Amino acid sequence: MAGKMNKDERLKIDAHDVAIINELIENPKTPLRELGKKLRISFVTALNRIKRLEKGGIIRQYTTKVDYEKLGYGTHALIQVRISKGRFGEFSKMILKEPSIYAAYDITGEFDSAIIGHFKSTQSMDKFLKRFQSYDFVERTYTALILHTIKENPMAV
Repeated sequence: MAGKMNKDERLKIDAHDVAIINELIENPKTPLRELGKKLRISFVTALNRIKRLEKGGIIRQYTTKVDYEKLGYGTHALIQVRISKGRFGEFSKMILKEPSIYAAYDITGEFDSAIIGHFKSTQSMDKFLKRFQSYDFVERTYTALILHTIKENPMAV
């Protein structure tokens, strides 16, 4: 396989690949020697399989789980947004620049997008919402405070 994979091509994965993915979901900093030992494969095999999964776009990045509350972001909100027809691109460009927005999704239903934001206070959330609602492409928003996170983990394969 030379170069990058076509978007429609699917990388064939086996039980070892699935095990590697699940181990890296659990702890992305697992040393390769430890990973190989745990999965009963060599260090080189683990390394080569990870490189193949990265090249195939299955492993896109390594991340850290952050406790936003401990960083002072105690207000969390799910904000649904109705966007003016043909203006989703403007919305997307703007939302990518917003530091308080943790995630943004293109959705079906009554609203066009759902975003999750972490804010230091309800006042900072209110300030964001008032500014956000002033954009021409935002027709309507519906905001729900997130009271408690029940589950927020990557999905094992």
